[in-house]
Amino acid sequence: MLDWELTDRLIFAGPSSKDFANTLARRLSLPLLSVTVKEFSDTETRFKIEEDVRGTSILLVQSTYPPVDRNYMQFFLAAHHLSQEGARVHAVIPYMGYARQDKQFMHGEVVSLGVISHLLRSCGVVRVTTVDIHSAEGLALFAMPTYSVSAIPSLAQYIKKNLKLSSPVVISPDFGSSKRTEAFATLYGAEHLQFAKERDRVTGDVTIDAGELNVKGRDIVVVDDMISTGGTILAAAEKLRKAQAARIVVGCIHPLLVGDAYERLIEAGVDEIIGTNTVPSRVSKVDATEPLASYLRTVAE
Repeated sequence: MLDWELTDRLIFAGPSSKDFANTLARRLSLPLLSVTVKEFSDTETRFKIEEDVRGTSILLVQSTYPPVDRNYMQFFLAAHHLSQEGARVHAVIPYMGYARQDKQFMHGEVVSLGVISHLLRSCGVVRVTTVDIHSAEGLALFAMPTYSVSAIPSLAQYIKKNLKLSSPVVISPDFGSSKRTEAFATLYGAEHLQFAKERDRVTGDVTIDAGELNVKGRDIVVVDDMISTGGTILAAAEKLRKAQAARIVVGCIHPLLVGDAYERLIEAGVDEIIGTNTVPSRVSKVDATEPLASYLRTVAE
């Protein structure tokens, strides 16, 4: 049990998520913690907390998109200092890096998400909130209360409002994303289909089995939790173009779009990519702070 009473709730805007944290602070009507951040020429980060944080509850907002390790290290530095100074640290990680490795898929692999959980706890984090974690099974690796907010309703609402699609079909590119995609299809009011995906665990190559597709002349929305290199979406787009689908729209929560992934997807026939602002990018059009704020209002720190 903590030996103090919480008197304030503040938001710490991590370097990777300043705009996101500012928007979240406005939604929650919470003040931002005054912090000075300096990055040295060798990329090391120095934080200086300008306020007394003892007895406060801090929502530490830092998304861990690439460079993943640097963004996590910045988070650990800030969390450890805040907890040492007497604050209760609630980790708000809009995009949680390393979440894909939540089990040992091949002998000898490190369960990276389990390591992240241990590091968060050792740095004094007492609660974790993220947005659309890669797999809900990964939540079991955390020793502290951990919750994954869904931005799928916001994504579905945005696409339905802003894109006029003809007889749309919602596609799940693999089994892992099927529940997320079914929820999107239900909210949108569209038919849902699921592809079967196989990934070579050594090479990373992806193959898609789409079965017999009857999507000729119909608009498609491919929904996934994240796009990294875009390999899965590229394979799905190839099948859909061969089946003479009309417009192909890709909706994702976390648009990492590493390297030239965006250009490759457009060249492959994807007409539009829409993501949320958990990761800042050219396609981050959906505001994930809205569902996140709705959940955080219900949490008693």
